[in-house]
Amino acid sequence: MQLVLLGPPGAGKGTQAQRLSDRYGIPQISTGDILREHVQEGTMLGIKARAYMDRGEYVPDDVMVEMVMDRLDNPDADGGFILDGFPRTVPQAHALERALERAARPLSAVVKFDISDDMAVRRLSNRWGCPLCKRTYNLEFKPPAQDKVCDADGTGLERRADDEELTVRRRLAVYSEQMAPLERFYEERGLFRDVDAQALEELVATRTIEALKGLEP
Repeated sequence: MQLVLLGPPGAGKGTQAQRLSDRYGIPQISTGDILREHVQEGTMLGIKARAYMDRGEYVPDDVMVEMVMDRLDNPDADGGFILDGFPRTVPQAHALERALERAARPLSAVVKFDISDDMAVRRLSNRWGCPLCKRTYNLEFKPPAQDKVCDADGTGLERRADDEELTVRRRLAVYSEQMAPLERFYEERGLFRDVDAQALEELVATRTIEALKGLEP
């Protein structure tokens, strides 16, 4: 099963990606992680990407797709993969589509986790994390036992600056504007699956499996 996951900030996409990865035994692939690894390890692709980054430019789509395809050559991706965070634009989607067709590994589905802006704000503006163990809490939906203190190690919790309400709403507006053409691209190809993610984690997981019915190996 070859999947792309989409969803606005706060939709729980990362959580559901991990659940799908565990269920189907396929890797969750973050292009951000891939890019950082190539740059840190000084690979040929990393050196090429670093040249653009050092100039303050975006890494070209063909370089990013090459990194993705390189990652898909790993044995753990033989049974499929979950792309998280890529593609983000229609040109990237075209480039990915061509590369996957050449590799005879076309996408099975594109799943979008859909929530309202107000729910996204509630989730993100109440999100706090432990700087030590990286555990994440939500003061409204999943609070720690002691206010703003990590259950695991007693460290004081911190909130990311970009989780402030006004910043979150700006991020959501940008996401909506950028993603609309990409969603149409995949709708035209009959790959788009919409999941109502405005529910508890377990229910969203059930809805996701239902949306993928018929694609399971």
